[in-house]
Amino acid sequence: MKRVYNFSAGPAILPEAVLQEAASEMLDYQGTGMSVMEMSHRSKVFIQIIEEAEKDLRKLIGIPDNYKVLFLQGGATTQFSMVPMNLMKHKKADFIITGNWAQKAYEEASKYGQANVIASSEDKMFSYIPNLKDLPISEDADYVHIVENNTIYGTRFYELPDTKGKTLVSDASSCFLSEPIDITKYGLIFAGAQKNVGPAGTVIVIIREDLITKDYPEYTPIMLRYDIQAENKSMYNTPPTYGIYLCGKVFKWLLNLGGLEAIQKINIEKANILYDYLDQSKMFFGTVEKKSRSLMNVTFKSTSPELDDKFIKEAKANGFDNLKGYRTVGGMRASIYNAMPIEGIKALVSFMDKFEKENLG
Repeated sequence: MKRVYNFSAGPAILPEAVLQEAASEMLDYQGTGMSVMEMSHRSKVFIQIIEEAEKDLRKLIGIPDNYKVLFLQGGATTQFSMVPMNLMKHKKADFIITGNWAQKAYEEASKYGQANVIASSEDKMFSYIPNLKDLPISEDADYVHIVENNTIYGTRFYELPDTKGKTLVSDASSCFLSEPIDITKYGLIFAGAQKNVGPAGTVIVIIREDLITKDYPEYTPIMLRYDIQAENKSMYNTPPTYGIYLCGKVFKWLLNLGGLEAIQKINIEKANILYDYLDQSKMFFGTVEKKSRSLMNVTFKSTSPELDDKFIKEAKANGFDNLKGYRTVGGMRASIYNAMPIEGIKALVSFMDKFEKENLG
């Protein structure tokens, strides 16, 4: 069966080489006679899997020794609660609102303390990143929260905000491992795996050790305490074992490609092919200011909603799946994560050009 070009925003495309390797080990992982899904998370075999995954992730990013790496459950959305429960010592945090997920994180944090919106791009349907210079950072803010790449609206931060010494917390779910990261600029960074790293359900948290304390509200569920998760090396309970296993394979795939510098070059080339076409098209147009365009999620529309619907239908019939835009936004969205081959982008542009010539009145 021929695989489609899958432009889903998440759960999203995984490297074909990773899927093939996982398939070959499905019934028997390295002579154990069982699948990783079946083995004890306390077994020596799985301990080696999770330790090797962390080692490779540290190598990929260059994570300093004073940061902990956690493989948790609940996706990035659970972190909207876990972060304020653990980090809101003075009951105050600042938020830059650039889309739905930043808004949801802000609303969740409001349950645990004072959440302040210090910048927003809602006035133009989140089509740009707000000015990050001289932000009104609260003097007693425990942290400043951003969503670094906005999956729904197709924007991204090209520079980090000046937090005036306050801890920066980033939800990097849809751009994680797409380019080099300077972890030392963050106090905490988290990413749901299902966009660019692995299967849905797993979330990766990288947190500076000094932020892990036992000073948290007494009502904090034990599973939502960073100290408990760190002390137990992500295994206070049964972790998402198969998700961690597949994340580990993606880390090795990236290392074999040449690391984050190598994948960044590929991602820039892929995005440029699609954006260059949109910029010259007479039918299709991008919905984001050029200086804020995401490398991972390209949002665009045609000259009418009717043409949008026709394009999405015909694209699917021709092997280009999951191009429909988010339900509240409309239009189209091509999520072109690390695993999307450049051939997929070229094929999509070729199809778009053909569609335009056939339907341009």
